[in-house]
Amino acid sequence: MSLAIRPARPEDAALVHSLIRELAAYERLLHEVEADEAAIAAALFGPHPRVFCDIAEWDAAPAGFTLWFYSFSSFVGRHGIYLEDLFVRPDFRGRGIAKALMRRLAGRCVEEGLGRFEWSVLNWNEPALRVYRALGATPKSEWTLQSVSGEALKALAGT
Repeated sequence: MSLAIRPARPEDAALVHSLIRELAAYERLLHEVEADEAAIAAALFGPHPRVFCDIAEWDAAPAGFTLWFYSFSSFVGRHGIYLEDLFVRPDFRGRGIAKALMRRLAGRCVEEGLGRFEWSVLNWNEPALRVYRALGATPKSEWTLQSVSGEALKALAGT
């Protein structure tokens, strides 16, 4: 059995979209998915991509993915990586795939001299929390994630 991790390619847009929907279903948030395959293809493979994706394959079968982008810390004075999505399909869990995907991004941070590697996790997702704790991650309990979208975003923009 072998694991390979590679950057997503344009022909992977449908796969990435499917993995996003599978993640959303697992997180009980499928009703929030607005993105379609075309939007994912444009974001990842358009002329100036600002988001990136790695695909994990187990014996050439798509097993999981990460979706990430560069962030910036004014306190550190350097860019970092923000992991938007990490998902391993249920049939492939327990094989170290999530850890390998995380290591790949951590390695990118080190190679590029980035200051941080951050992500959010749902507080009820104990399996993910266990993986992250085992990797040395520490929760930032003093921070609360905030979000504005939909009608509230339009109102804030004054439109």
